[in-house]
Amino acid sequence: MVFSIYSMDSARAEILMIDIQTTKQRLQDHVKTLTTTIGERSVLLPDNLEKTRAYIEKFYQDIDVPVHCEPYPYRNFTVSNVVAQVSFCENPTKYYLVGAHYDSVAGTVGADDNASAVAVQLETARHLMMQKDHHELNLAVKFVSFPLEEPPTFGTRHMGSSVYAHNARKSDEQIDGMICLEMVGYTCHDEGCQDYPFPLTFFDYPKQGDFIGIVGNFKSRKFTNDLFEAFARNPDLPAIKLTVPAGGFLLPSVRLSDHSSFWHKGYKAVMVTDTAFYRNPHYHRISDTMEKLDYTFMAELVKSLLLYFCSHSKS
Repeated sequence: MVFSIYSMDSARAEILMIDIQTTKQRLQDHVKTLTTTIGERSVLLPDNLEKTRAYIEKFYQDIDVPVHCEPYPYRNFTVSNVVAQVSFCENPTKYYLVGAHYDSVAGTVGADDNASAVAVQLETARHLMMQKDHHELNLAVKFVSFPLEEPPTFGTRHMGSSVYAHNARKSDEQIDGMICLEMVGYTCHDEGCQDYPFPLTFFDYPKQGDFIGIVGNFKSRKFTNDLFEAFARNPDLPAIKLTVPAGGFLLPSVRLSDHSSFWHKGYKAVMVTDTAFYRNPHYHRISDTMEKLDYTFMAELVKSLLLYFCSHSKS
């Protein structure tokens, strides 16, 4: 395993400016809609999954981002991956994918898991669109929102990410890196509130949960490093990176999201996360509600993602 910790004191690079307060409010509005207006978004409530799909699709339509849905059947109803793309030039040589699952586990409204990630995904797309007038970038970024990540479909062919990755490999779709946003809204600041899986407990990692984690497999190590270096330009969001060998099977908890679907198909992929149940005591509980989230933390993540994408120059 390869790990490193980013020290906030080491970053002195220019930061891409975004309105953090406005972004915070928009993130909170998304989470409120997903968790309060819609509520539980589990496989047991297909109507709510459909409402969520429609909400995400309409968001992209409202900001003039091309969007379409890719439906597929599950049991006696239909679910859809929602696919939008922001392109900076006609024939880019780099293609990235930002993914987040929009379902919640049964019995919960899933604020951190995973409304937080969908909110960050949507606001990253909004801000990336705003950059098109100021940057000539040699890339396209696809934003894909997945259904059915949670049990009982996790690890099966019915996961939205599994369906997408399978079709992408079958059609030989170019994906130079997949960023999976998984639980990105919870922080804790008491000494010892942050835990880690064995054997990471023996390393000198922070004891407070105020950082974002970037987890990649060995094949994705350059992508992981590049993302980490871009995040290091934002001193307001500390980051930790972790590279795992053997596809993560020696550390099973690092495989518990949609990036693993892309690892299975040979794509470079990372999970960006607040570390889930190693930090958040409300994981998969009814108490995973919107007032528990840190919206400044989420807004800073939007900024860090923009720093990565906007580091590409036109070639």
